[in-house]
Amino acid sequence: MNILLVNHYAGSPALGMEFRPWYLAREWRRLGHDVTIVASSESHVRHNSVNPEGSLAEEWHDEQRYVWLRTPSYKGNGLKRALNLVAFAGQLVRHASSLRRRYRPDVVIASSTHPLDIVGCERIARLSGARLLYEVHDLWPLSPIELGGMSPTHPFIRLVQWGEDRAYSRSDRVVSMLPCALPHMVSRGMASAKWAHVPNGVDVAEWLDTTPSPPPAVAAVVVKARARGDFLVCYAGAHGIANELRTLVEAASRLADSQVRVVCIGKGPEKPALVQQAAALKAPVTFLDAIPKRQIPATLRAMDALYVGLQPQSLFRFGISPNKLLDYMMAGRPIIQAITAGNDPVHSAGCGYSVPAGDVAAVADAIGRMRSLTIDERDAMGARGTAFALKEHDYRELAQRFLKVME
Repeated sequence: MNILLVNHYAGSPALGMEFRPWYLAREWRRLGHDVTIVASSESHVRHNSVNPEGSLAEEWHDEQRYVWLRTPSYKGNGLKRALNLVAFAGQLVRHASSLRRRYRPDVVIASSTHPLDIVGCERIARLSGARLLYEVHDLWPLSPIELGGMSPTHPFIRLVQWGEDRAYSRSDRVVSMLPCALPHMVSRGMASAKWAHVPNGVDVAEWLDTTPSPPPAVAAVVVKARARGDFLVCYAGAHGIANELRTLVEAASRLADSQVRVVCIGKGPEKPALVQQAAALKAPVTFLDAIPKRQIPATLRAMDALYVGLQPQSLFRFGISPNKLLDYMMAGRPIIQAITAGNDPVHSAGCGYSVPAGDVAAVADAIGRMRSLTIDERDAMGARGTAFALKEHDYRELAQRFLKVME
């Protein structure tokens, strides 16, 4: 089967996020299918840029074929990003006939975070006689409305709403990463029989490789903490407003006399403010730079507990499927989850404590309770998380589940 996967931000291990398209494509190739990923030349989540010649260019990265559509550069979430989204959708329509001739898809997957690429994907599918699938990562335009405060009557929001409704009505199947989004999609005109849930996944092989060690900076913190008898709580990832790290820093300040050390690893726009907050509160928090992806498993395994949080937002009523949480589960360490959502993966897995988003007292209490457990009890929690991730989120299984939806 020839699969054309269109994802505005698609990346690869060498290019950087977004990784899901690459992992699914790899598994489909292993099963004998031909996969082409179509993506934008510009992406704010890749750490390595691409510079294609012309408005459409084919390249190979990490053994996967990519087709880059040239789009204008942007920074942040302002007007230039909106123009980038529209430009990608326009390029997809412009090159629909060429993409159909070159790659002769049997299935076309519209998989961008936003739904504007549905028009081009629909055209490619129609020209090819292919099945059309719409994969939902986030609910747009609800995300910019509820998280970004944009007005439902804004022209850009109305355009995106038109795209979402069209995607639900014109697609043969709808694959949702959000487990609780079916009622919303039906309310926007989707037939419930089209719906399927395929969550985020993990690459098991990455966690079987025990060769990489923690970076020296991490190892030094761990050695020092062990000498003092500190309990290590780690957050690893982006330092943004959405990650609710202010709650973690304030919770740590309440535990300053309890031999607890919080380690925050990563970068992001909130990091300078978090450093200032920790200093003002005299919180036992150590901030470290971002580390290579291949060193994340060893780093997480060196900790006693792992923290993940999200802002209290009504949008999460449709469920969550964060990659970070799956990494934590695969590390086999107990988790403190400060998220209020339509689903609760930590509770489902029995791999830690789940507390309300933004609740400083609850986070501090969860850290204290976690510290009071025996090592065997914490190890058992972590093992349950790993078992859950292997059962429910192995990309090998998810790729086959996705294939059944295609067929």
